[in-house]
Amino acid sequence: MQLVALKFMALEGVRSQAALAERMMVDAPAVSRMVDRLEEDGLVKRCAGEDRRCVRLESTPAGLDELKYLEAAEQALDEEVQQHLTASEMRELKRLLEKLQTGLTQSPAPSRPEGATAE
Repeated sequence: MQLVALKFMALEGVRSQAALAERMMVDAPAVSRMVDRLEEDGLVKRCAGEDRRCVRLESTPAGLDELKYLEAAEQALDEEVQQHLTASEMRELKRLLEKLQTGLTQSPAPSRPEGATAE
């Protein structure tokens, strides 16, 4: 999850914890803990935002190096998948995954069944 967060920050320009939480479809406290760990590991730094209420996130050089490993892993996975699917099947798989992602991001959060408690 931390590498995915780095990817969103470096490659997609996500610069705030709120935007990162929305993009990753997780709650704000979870993103805050994740950014704390990334900062402790020297992969991200928090910078002053445009106003006092906002903090801007930036990848560090070490964070960008970690992204190189992620990109290499993605490339290896693509090559593996291409051994089992035709180009047409790959396009269809990507289309379906994008459709699923869009649907999931637009769906409201599931409600808790009556009588259920949070754990």
